[in-house]
Amino acid sequence: MIADLGIAFGRVAFVMLFVLNLGGLMTWVERKQSAIMQDRIGANRASIFGFRLIGLFHPLADAIKMLTKEDFRPARADRFLFTLAPFVSVFFALVAFASIPFGDTLRIAGREVPLQAVTLNVGILYVFAMLSLGVYGVMMAGWSSANNFALLGGQRAAALMISAEIAIGASIMGVIMIYGSLNMQDIVRAQGQYFLGGWLPAWGIVTQPVAFVVFVTAALAETKRIPFDLPEGESEIVGYFVEYSGMKFGMFFLADFLETIVVASLATTLFFGGWQVPYLMPDGFHFPWGTVLSVPHWLYAGLGVASFSVKSLAFCFFFMQLRWTLPRFRYDQLMSLGWKGLFPIAVANVVVTAVVLIFLGEAPR
Repeated sequence: MIADLGIAFGRVAFVMLFVLNLGGLMTWVERKQSAIMQDRIGANRASIFGFRLIGLFHPLADAIKMLTKEDFRPARADRFLFTLAPFVSVFFALVAFASIPFGDTLRIAGREVPLQAVTLNVGILYVFAMLSLGVYGVMMAGWSSANNFALLGGQRAAALMISAEIAIGASIMGVIMIYGSLNMQDIVRAQGQYFLGGWLPAWGIVTQPVAFVVFVTAALAETKRIPFDLPEGESEIVGYFVEYSGMKFGMFFLADFLETIVVASLATTLFFGGWQVPYLMPDGFHFPWGTVLSVPHWLYAGLGVASFSVKSLAFCFFFMQLRWTLPRFRYDQLMSLGWKGLFPIAVANVVVTAVVLIFLGEAPR
């Protein structure tokens, strides 16, 4: 029992430390990437004993600054909800990652350890339930601040997140129909099949390309970042956390990056094979031309984790690239895109997928 508890704790600790540290690192990535796109040097001032490491100490400097700044609270604010709101946003963004598999299985002392924090048969429902609950933190922050502009920002954020979640839910229905499971580990394993004589992996981007476009667009809106940052556009829009300062503001800032990591990992899991490496089976590489290259189990598991990490980081980079490429939508344009664009397209994709599956008699895998 002690060994099982230790393994369970290790899985959860690995996920939390990985996501939290990556969230902090993303602040540096966004600064450097924006600097590259705007022909600037970017973050490079913070140093330790004269070493700057191309600005990698800036996330640490940010944390120290936010922890030491004055924790201001408006006089008429609701003390309890005002304090609770940033914790709610970070908590649900963090726990949403729990059921996302970052690898296959790892054999430790005769045990098969699934490489995901929590194994759930309805993992997709769990992830979207946690992301949906994040809207409570946004609304609590806007209402409890006793600021009309913050309240309006919270309402904009809630409307945006709800419209995006509806489109996301409809878009993944086709993926569930194709792979026949709500278990995310099963979905990833099903993407290990091949089309065209073993050359083309049966990833979600191949079987559900329309769903992928809808999912990525709606998921980007779910993160409340440019071009969908109507809730709290830094330059000219008063947002739902306008009254927050210090580490409470930092937690809202962190929550946005955590949500970006979660949706990037979801896109990887549902549409790009998750931890799957093309032609890699548990016993080694099986290439379409017949060559077999055996690999040890530890290398197979490690390659899976590396594959998942690289794909997720590529999506994070893509989302940040869009931030500095596309202009901000107007609020009415955003609502129209969600309800009149993405949602009907997602529903049509579900209908077409159902017709194709009925015509074929089974999922094409």
